[in-house]
Amino acid sequence: MNHSRNIALLTVAAAVLSGCQFEKSGATGWNYNDSKNGGFEKTEFADQETGPGLILVEGGQFTMGRVTDDLRHEWDMIPRTVTVSSFYMDEVEVTNFYWLEYLYWLDRVFAADYPEIYKKALPDTLVWRSKLAFNEPYVEYYLRHPAYRDYPVVGVNWLQANDYCAWRTDRVNEI
Repeated sequence: MNHSRNIALLTVAAAVLSGCQFEKSGATGWNYNDSKNGGFEKTEFADQETGPGLILVEGGQFTMGRVTDDLRHEWDMIPRTVTVSSFYMDEVEVTNFYWLEYLYWLDRVFAADYPEIYKKALPDTLVWRSKLAFNEPYVEYYLRHPAYRDYPVVGVNWLQANDYCAWRTDRVNEI
């Protein structure tokens, strides 16, 4: 009884003492976080938090191009392997309301000194115009009317979308 208690006590003491040892470098054998070896610190890392409204799209490889027989021998879709990195994407489309929030921020920050930045971010509302169609209410009201608040923003080009993504990334990282 006394002997098994001593063994249990020694086991617990050994576990506690082994947990207090410094972690060693595989390259040099030096102890991390030890001031005697210059104090190189190895910090603990926690997984990245996913931002609000974002989902992780897992990267991978796929074959792009024609993967079946090319009977006409056109060779315009030669198959090749493409690798895509993992990335985060919004769960839903960017709404008019989110775009107005972006415009509001640009107006507050840049309007006094650089009004062209705000103007450059405005969507092209003329995308609603087409021949033989009466879409003038959309042209005038689609972006700013509260009834269309949760509808996807339209008339945004690639550069505007890229600027919005950079802005949103900065705002999410401020949280």
